[in-house]
Formats: sequence, structure tokens, C-alpha cells
Amino acid sequence: MVSDVRLRLGQYVRDGLFLTVMLCAMVLAPLAGMAAPYAAFVIDARTGEVLHSRNADTRLHPASLTKMMTLYIAFEAIEHGEISLDTKVRISKHAAAQPPSKLGLRAGQRIKLRYLIRAAAVKSANDAATAIGEAISGSEAAFARRMNRTAKALGMSRTTFKNMNGLTAAGHLSTARDMTTLGRHVFYDYPEYYNLFSRITTDAGIKQVYNTNRRLLGAYRGADGIKTGYTRAAGFNLVASARRGNERIIATVFGGRSTATRNAKVAELLDLGFRRAPTNVRVRKPALPPYLGNRGIGKSAPATPSAPSTGRNPAGTAGKTIRLVTAVSKSIRPPQRPTVAPPEELLVAMKSDIESVLAEAQQTVVAEAAIEPSKPAPKPEAAEATVTETVVAEADEAPAEPVVTAAADNTATAAAPAVTSAPLPRPAKVILASTLTTQPAPKHEPVVVTRISTSGGRLWGINIGRYNSQYQAERVLLKTALKEMTTLDGSLRKVVRRSGGFDANFVGMTRETAELACRRLQARNIACTTMGPS
Repeated sequence: MVSDVRLRLGQYVRDGLFLTVMLCAMVLAPLAGMAAPYAAFVIDARTGEVLHSRNADTRLHPASLTKMMTLYIAFEAIEHGEISLDTKVRISKHAAAQPPSKLGLRAGQRIKLRYLIRAAAVKSANDAATAIGEAISGSEAAFARRMNRTAKALGMSRTTFKNMNGLTAAGHLSTARDMTTLGRHVFYDYPEYYNLFSRITTDAGIKQVYNTNRRLLGAYRGADGIKTGYTRAAGFNLVASARRGNERIIATVFGGRSTATRNAKVAELLDLGFRRAPTNVRVRKPALPPYLGNRGIGKSAPATPSAPSTGRNPAGTAGKTIRLVTAVSKSIRPPQRPTVAPPEELLVAMKSDIESVLAEAQQTVVAEAAIEPSKPAPKPEAAEATVTETVVAEADEAPAEPVVTAAADNTATAAAPAVTSAPLPRPAKVILASTLTTQPAPKHEPVVVTRISTSGGRLWGINIGRYNSQYQAERVLLKTALKEMTTLDGSLRKVVRRSGGFDANFVGMTRETAELACRRLQARNIACTTMGPS
């Protein structure tokens, strides 16, 4: 009886296991057929040269790789003054309702744009990416049109965007080639923001967030970005960039089965790229697309005002570049300070006073000449020079006034008075230099100057041994100098080749310093002998 029950229970278990296996097979078989297609693309970032390609032009779901375009446009808008990093963005209900991955923003909340950019780049937050697009273009639809126009300008010919965050939507498709192109433009067009993609963690305003790509960044040498993506329809996607020396490779994978297998495949593709890329090549940066801002996209009213207090973007002018001509075309001389002309009566009185004073001065000169006794005119020989230098020798007192012998001139100037007085006689104590007897210069005996040594008596040195090679001697000298810095500071290390090896010497020392150094080194059990001047 008991054995029959056991047999029946065993049969039930076997039948249950069989049914379970069959059900699992029926469920997993369609899912395996629905696995996301695989695509890969590898380029030399410096030139854009293709190093590997597989299904690179197949239109697939990009997932959160979409956020590279959202961030690219955000960088463009900041660069052209549409919005600033410190602009506080008001979060809409639509942005707050986005599914994970998300930052956890609440409807009506205000947060600076810089934190939204960090959350979108590092954590791949869907709510932050949506808020960025609404802040710049006013609505998801308007921003998607701007994304598509920018993609076309970048050469992404097989890409269509429907939203800012990459959540699966009908027609939201791209290719491995186009996403690689976008990653290259992010790196070269806005290099000042590229460091965002290499941050393992960052402050997103309301909390600290961690990089979704931190495993590859920490495991692969030279990896510094840039963006991951995952949805069920897309699989595990990644655009990665790495630098080694002068080389930079960008590799893209679509349709990975897991984070681990995707990272392993990307690492394999990056290795392939470094093997195939030339070491040195001239960098050919991609062309920057023309800036159009929100023109022609049917921009809705923005969800937040752009950069209040700066006044750069009044209504209807966002994205416009206003060129001002500020060159100075004419330099205007400032007017003269106003002055009041003196009355005519004052000018006449001043002129009369000047004439009267001049006449009085002339009469005074004539009167003095009449009182002075007549003196004979100076001899012509005394009037040879315009000014005669005088030498006053052993005079108790200086002459009353300087003695000047003027050259004879019969022509009077117009300003000179009509009558002039005769020149004064030469004082008796004044001797003309021309009458002095020239004395020969005294002879000086040559003086012998002995040059003083500039070494300051530093003719001594020390020897710390003889070694088999120059390298060994130099190494011992360096180690000894580091051990005994007090006395060896200022000395020179010198290796002298001898027949028996290489002498390790310190030179350029005084005798006292050399002896002191040797005593200190011997105290450390280091062989040392002093060397005097040879």
C-alpha cells in the first residue's frame, strides 16, 4: 500500500517537471528570437577613419544614447546665450512622470540646469533629460524637431528622434555609425564639458549620483567616456572612448546581452582600434554645424525663463546673434575751456605801462654811462675769444663779478640800448690760462696687481672609495650626499677614472669642511679620506 503511494507520487513529480521544462522552452524560445540585433562600429577619433564596422547602418533603438544629442544641444544653447548653467528650471508634470532611470524630480520643483546636465550625463536620468529639452525649446515635440535638425547637420542621415531621453517610441531609431559620429562631435565641439562623462560620481543638486559606465571606466586603461543605454527593445548599448598616448578610439556597440558582455565586447573593439590606428597622425576635427537655435521648429513657450537678470534673451530673440559695430569712426577733440577776454581799457593801460618802464630803463643806462669815467678800449688781442676761461690761483676773495671778454662787434642788435658802457678792466688776481707754463705730468711707477683666487680656498676634497664602474661610483656619491647634507652641501660630486677603477670624490671644499665631513662619514661607517690641493 505504501509502496503504491510512493510510485504514484514519483510519477506526479516527473510529470510536473516535464511540464515545467516544456513551458519554459515555449516562453524563452520567442524571447530568444526577439533579442536585440547586434551592431558595432569603431573609428580613429582623430581622423574619423573607420577601423571596424558590422551592421553599422542598421536602424536600431538607441535607448539612452539619445541623451548625447540632448546634452549636445544643451551645450550649444549655453554657448550661444539661450540659457545658462545657473538658470533655475521649473520641472513640469511630464518631466516628473518619466520612468526610471531618474533623479526623482517633483513637479513644480526648481533646480539649476547644471544639476540636470550632470544627472543626464552621469546617471542617465530620464526626468532630467526631459526637463533640459523643455527648458530650451518649451516642449518635447519642439525639442525633438531641433534634435532631428541638428542630427542632419552633423551628418547623422539615418537617425530620427522622438524624445529627449531615448525611451522606446515608434520611429525613434538610429545606427551605430550615427551614434559614433555624435560621440565624436561631443568630444571635439564641446571639450570643456566632456569631463562630465568620465566622472564616477557627481553632485546632482538633490543627491549624489553614480556613473552608469563606471565599470568600464574603472576596468579599461584609458577609458574616459562616454554614454550607456538600455531598454528591452534596444539591449545593452554603449558608445565608449579611450585614449592611449596620442591615439584616441571611439567604439560603439548596439544590442549587448548584458552589461558584462557588452563591456567585454567594447573592450575587445577598443583593443582592435588601438592595434589598427597609426601612432602619429594629423588631427582632422569634424566641422561645427551652423547654429540656428530654436528658429523654424515651432518653439513653444519655454518652461522656464532663460537666465533672468542677464537680459540677454528678450522674448522672441532667443538664439539670435546681434552684432554691434563699436569701432570709433571719428575722434572728437574736446572743446576748449571757456575764458573771459580782458577789457580793451585794461589792454591799453598794460601796453602804456610797458612802454614807460622800458623808456625809464634806457634813461638809467644813459645816466650811468655819463657818470663813469671814460676808459680806453680794450686791445684787439684781448678780444680773440668769445669767452676767456680764467684761473683764480690762491685768491683770498673771489672777484666781485665774473670776468668776460667779449668779441668786438660793431653791429648793435635792435633790442640793445643806443649807448653802451665800456668793459671793466681785468682784475689783477685773475690769470689767463694761456699764460701759464705747462708742467709735465708726473711719472707713475707701474703697480703689479695679483689676482685673488675666486675659489675662496675651496681646494680640498674627500674620497669615499674606488669602484669598478662609473655608474657605481656616481650612485655611491648620490647616496652619500643624501645622507650627509650638512657638510657636503655646496660641494661637487666628481668621478675620476684611475687605472684600478673609478674614484668617487667630493671636491670644492675648504680644509675644515673636508675634515669635518670625513669625521661625520666615518662615524656612519663610511670610508673617507681627505684630499688636499695638488
